[in-house]
Amino acid sequence: MLRWLRLLVTALAVVMGVGVLVIAALLWLRLSQPLLPELPEQITLPAGAQPAAVTFARDWLVVVTQAGEVLLYDKQGRLRGQVQP
Repeated sequence: MLRWLRLLVTALAVVMGVGVLVIAALLWLRLSQPLLPELPEQITLPAGAQPAAVTFARDWLVVVTQAGEVLLYDKQGRLRGQVQP
């Protein structure tokens, strides 16, 4: 019985150690990625527009201006859409 208990404790300790290593590896891989996606070289806002917020979507860069206008840019920095408030 004592032998079985020692084997069980050893096996559980090994499984726990492997789990800690896996979690550490996942955190390292996830946190080593860049924080922000790549920005286009240049984005030209319409005349008089001042950016208030910038949001990154999968294929789009969304800029909200101080006037509440929403501007949609593609990955190359070309204006693709514009929504007026």
